[in-house]
Amino acid sequence: MPSVLYEQEDRIVTITINRPEAMNAIDPETQDALVAAWTRFRDDDGAWVAILTGAGDKAFSAGADLKKMIPSSYGGRRGYDPVSHDTLGLGGITRGLEIWKPMIAAVNGFCLAGGLEQALACDLRIAATHARFGLTEVRWAIMPGAGGTQRLPRAIPLGRALEMILTAEPIDAGEALRLGLVNKVVPLAELMPAARALAGTLCERGPLALRAAKEAVIRGLSLPLADGLRLEAFLAGTLKATEDAAEGPRAFAEKRKPRFQAR
Repeated sequence: MPSVLYEQEDRIVTITINRPEAMNAIDPETQDALVAAWTRFRDDDGAWVAILTGAGDKAFSAGADLKKMIPSSYGGRRGYDPVSHDTLGLGGITRGLEIWKPMIAAVNGFCLAGGLEQALACDLRIAATHARFGLTEVRWAIMPGAGGTQRLPRAIPLGRALEMILTAEPIDAGEALRLGLVNKVVPLAELMPAARALAGTLCERGPLALRAAKEAVIRGLSLPLADGLRLEAFLAGTLKATEDAAEGPRAFAEKRKPRFQAR
């Protein structure tokens, strides 16, 4: 069986990490497959929204496979490597691969270390009630290196982010919801239907507007307010010349659902 499953229904893509026997940890083969899957989604004009999940009911992902990936990267004398810094991050989406289409994480169990970092790289997160979230790296004398130290403090209060990072203690789905780390918690049987329903809602919105809005938010986080406002104005202006931007107001005036084409 492939280590990553790529399925598409209408405009919704589901990417499944398929190593349930290893808690969906990322080994080199899975890393390459995830990079290929996310690149395929990014470049496919017919794919508008993606859902990332893990196979089985135990784990979303436990992060990097310590047995297969960590020994080749730690314990040597090389230290910081600017070349590796510029390569794509764990799971393909944690660093270096810009995707402005909406991405949903459907967290079906343990979401630890690089697993949480992948979920944080998604835009929206839905969790099963038994899911647990943690950045556990310092427990093993390493640190979150796939965006955890940067994205978690942007997602939840700084003190709680530092507590999770420095203690390496996981939190449950209820606490994740209270902190704003996830958008919704549902029973496991309802997880994928809820994720698909959310993806379906996003597919009813203007796809180019969604991408521009996401880009404005993500890029704007690192900009001073005045520069962020200029970016927002630029992206909003580019939308005005699109066919979808003409279709939306027309559909509103005609009291019908818009028929967007991402053009």
